[in-house]
Amino acid sequence: MRLALCQMKVGMSKKENVEKACSMIREAVSNGADIAALPEMFSCPYSNSYFREYAEYGDGETVKTLSALARENGIYIVGGSIPELDGDKVYNTSFIFGKKGELIGRHRKVHLFDIDVEGGIRFKESDTLSPGNSITVVETEFCRIGVAICYDVRFPELSRLMALEGAELIILPAAFNMTTGPVHWDLSMRMRALDNQVYFAAVSPARDMNGVYQAYGNSCVASPWGEFAAHIDENEGILYCDIDLDRIKKVRNELPLLKHRREDMYKLELLK
Repeated sequence: MRLALCQMKVGMSKKENVEKACSMIREAVSNGADIAALPEMFSCPYSNSYFREYAEYGDGETVKTLSALARENGIYIVGGSIPELDGDKVYNTSFIFGKKGELIGRHRKVHLFDIDVEGGIRFKESDTLSPGNSITVVETEFCRIGVAICYDVRFPELSRLMALEGAELIILPAAFNMTTGPVHWDLSMRMRALDNQVYFAAVSPARDMNGVYQAYGNSCVASPWGEFAAHIDENEGILYCDIDLDRIKKVRNELPLLKHRREDMYKLELLK
């Protein structure tokens, strides 16, 4: 299966952001993509000042647009993330669509980005957003796919649970910043792929030094052997990667780590 990661610049206009996302997905379809993924907060400037203002309900216009796009083009879409309104709460949510436009999954970011790096960046998503409370694995005709969002990657247990539920590809819409990105981005994606013997795909917004938030970019796909199968720089563009599911089987046969992890979890349950 061919995966396309749409690394797009995110501006102030929700309408223009969504139109650009759709245009990039159509381009990906024309280049043979079976699955397309968008960045974290692709419709909204990444700032607490805008999350509630740009938020939509789960049946809002952006979700309807992506659903129709998936159906019209016969492609799976991992809809990056948008601020989702539910009652008086706002979630950082990824909507996942099947080839007929049906909603096959929804991931609400579990681990909110609350950091304070001296001399670097301070950001508290929890000032505006609420956390999700579940892991997300969806069925496709190719394989099971796990979906997480950005800061979720720093908690290896979440990726481990997705792998134990059969995920062979994990897709992470993410927006690392210019403090943590240069030191932790590549390392984090390679380690989650290696730990769980999966393809791990991270899709970022393109970097815009004049924008509200400066994303690191560098969307990438790490292989189950821990090296990069595809990588892009900070500029706007579409990254393609052909996912070789047979390689996952080969690596897991050679190093049967998941088998041991399942046995370890069973032993831990017995000790409770």
